Amino acid sequence: MPNRLRHETSPYLRQHADNPVDWYPWGQEALSRARHEDRPILLSIGYSACHWCHVMAHESFENPAIATLMNRDFVNIKVDREERPDLDTVYMAAVQMLTGGGGWPMTVFLTPDGRPFYGGTYFPPEDRPGMPGLPRVLAAVVDAYRERRGAVDQTADEIRENLDTQFRWALPESALSPALLDEAYRALAAQFDRRNGGFGGAPKFPPSMALEFLLRTLHRTGSPEARSMLELTLERMARGGIFDQIGGGFHRYAVDAIWLVPHFEKMLYDNALLARIYTLAYQVTGHPLLRQVAEDTFDYVLREMTAPEGGFYATQDADSEGVEGKFYVWTLEELADILGERDAAIVARFYGVRSSGNFEGRSILHVPDAPDAVAAALGIDVDELARVVAAARPRLYAARAGRVWPGRDDKVLTAWNGLMLRALAEAAVVFERQDLLDAAVRNARFLREHLVSNGRLLRVYQDGDARLPAYLEDHAALAGALVSLYEATFDAGWIAWAGELARSMLDRFWDDENGAFFDTADDQERLVARPKDVFDSATPSGNALAAEALLRLSWLLDDDELRRRATTVLERFGQVAVQHPNGFGALLTACDSALAPSREIAVVGDPTHPDTVALLRAARETYLPHRVVALRHPDRPEEERIVPLLLGRVAVGGRPTAYVCEGHVCRLPVTSPAALAAELGRAGEGRDQLGGV
Repeated sequence: MPNRLRHETSPYLRQHADNPVDWYPWGQEALSRARHEDRPILLSIGYSACHWCHVMAHESFENPAIATLMNRDFVNIKVDREERPDLDTVYMAAVQMLTGGGGWPMTVFLTPDGRPFYGGTYFPPEDRPGMPGLPRVLAAVVDAYRERRGAVDQTADEIRENLDTQFRWALPESALSPALLDEAYRALAAQFDRRNGGFGGAPKFPPSMALEFLLRTLHRTGSPEARSMLELTLERMARGGIFDQIGGGFHRYAVDAIWLVPHFEKMLYDNALLARIYTLAYQVTGHPLLRQVAEDTFDYVLREMTAPEGGFYATQDADSEGVEGKFYVWTLEELADILGERDAAIVARFYGVRSSGNFEGRSILHVPDAPDAVAAALGIDVDELARVVAAARPRLYAARAGRVWPGRDDKVLTAWNGLMLRALAEAAVVFERQDLLDAAVRNARFLREHLVSNGRLLRVYQDGDARLPAYLEDHAALAGALVSLYEATFDAGWIAWAGELARSMLDRFWDDENGAFFDTADDQERLVARPKDVFDSATPSGNALAAEALLRLSWLLDDDELRRRATTVLERFGQVAVQHPNGFGALLTACDSALAPSREIAVVGDPTHPDTVALLRAARETYLPHRVVALRHPDRPEEERIVPLLLGRVAVGGRPTAYVCEGHVCRLPVTSPAALAAELGRAGEGRDQLGGV
């Protein structure tokens, strides 16, 4: 008989609707029952694309005997971490305090008032070496709760106090300086894997935020080492099995140190962050591989992860037919059946397909050798190799499409959509692709229409239903995306909305006592602690996203209050970021934005006129991370009220005109692309004097 989760819209929760466990969603019904019956709460947190969440569900939550124990002694609550990042942040911090580690599935035991007192991650259905089975854990927890209640309450109180201290972040402010960025860079470089790229060993996650900090370091200092680390990591990921060589897009992470064997789930946020860093790195280096990977990733998202209305879906599973990775792996025989013997041999050599396989007897496609080496080994020229591989990709994709597809979580999350929206808007400018810009505009319109209710931003949309008040990361990611969308479209309505989101962040999320932003609004559900997470996880921290968005808005809106609040965040956590640079890449990038002189470019002209187009191209064609671009249409005087950067700007001699300002100091207007490029070059003079590594 289905349990209460059958009424939920979350695909992850619905996956457990037929469990024999008497699951509740998080809410007053479950919490009231726990208090009324004085039962401990078993809280299980996961997400739909999580492989080990599926394993634990199959082994334990579908097991009638284990379900009987859970139903007899606990109030059982299932949470989708993607919908409720506040619950996930609080209880993950508790599990890390208790065990020294964390992950999903997360299993936490709470008192009826929500205080955690014991927890872990995956528990098997029976005892294994070094790992107690879930039945043993359930029995021990119940015994402690009933027979040693005082000790349980003491532990729960200590954890609650520690959580409150951790999230308070009562740190002194410290002045920002280029030396701070240099020190963080050196600490990050010390963790670099110089053989394989990335940081540390296995498992290896795509270091999106750290890579953007490396790109900023390269821009700020010209460091050859920063460039080498950036390019090596991007190349190795692009050639690895973590990148879907046939369908485009990135898997979640590699279980090894060489980017070969991935955990096969695909997450919207990874693909947003990675597509953007590949786009920006291409803008700096001009390397065609980086452009190809970025565009392949965007094409994957538009093809497989976009709803008809314009929202972007959350995830694709790792498993199909109950087997992890089955959808993505190949044999030599399959290649030959699809491509014929000759082309299959070429493609197999290029993608590292062997008869023995590299993953459970089958092969994950990757590019182990450079194309010229492969061509030489095969006795063909590089152009012929490229032709065969390019022709094979759509044929292999079509064949793969006939397999059983991995499941897809088709909910729309505002924060993750904001990350993809920003990536699309910026790539549309760099690659001059109208289809990417169209997708970005369609997404923004979808979010405005479906994820705003009575002026309040919401978190999640599923099956026509939008719900849950948005968190800090939702506001911040979307605000930053709208700045980029404005710069791609020059529709001032997007900046107006971004300004509203900024004001909401300041009004609802700001911590007046200790500075920076809480993850939850002042009127959202009160948990055992109010989370304030500043570490990057799989996504940038909400505080880092907020600081960067407020800075960029302050340049366009000439708003010192936005700049002051952003700087407060950065001064509060700058020293912590130096000590842990791999966990603070996004905040360090925002620090770079705060320290560098901004370049504000105001263009006056019809954006469809060739002369205006040429000016805009000159303004945008190089990587200038501290630049904002605004445009005043000749027939829209109201734009200067929304974007003060445009105030008083006029066309000189009736010609499209550009104004370049730096730190509130503006240069003479120019009307030619060459003159604008020269002005931007002069605006960047002295950049290297900001610091060096």
